Amino acid sequence: MSLNRSEQLVFDYWQESPDERRFWQDKVRASAAEAADDFEAARRLDGELWAYFVERSAVLPRFRESSPNDGIAGGRTSMKNLAELTLRLWTEPRKKPSKAASRDEESQPQGEFRFS
Repeated sequence: MSLNRSEQLVFDYWQESPDERRFWQDKVRASAAEAADDFEAARRLDGELWAYFVERSAVLPRFRESSPNDGIAGGRTSMKNLAELTLRLWTEPRKKPSKAASRDEESQPQGEFRFS
């Protein structure tokens, strides 16, 4: 999976900052637990990661100076790939419904149909 510059900057920062990484690991796990599926969790995390990038840009020069076309100066940057990556790295995969269970649901009668 490839990350854009802003996402890579955040990920690299976490590698150097164990406390920040632990905080985000907990946040990602909590988001995954609350969301119905990984798509919903990634959507939520995307917004939170962007807010985090903006907050860090006010404090850390390397975030602020990342690129004139990237980050805050270039408008909102998607953090979806980083959200999906962290979900894969820091959470257990969700169990998929078995094919047998899916077939059983399909074979159940859905109600009576009568021609008039």
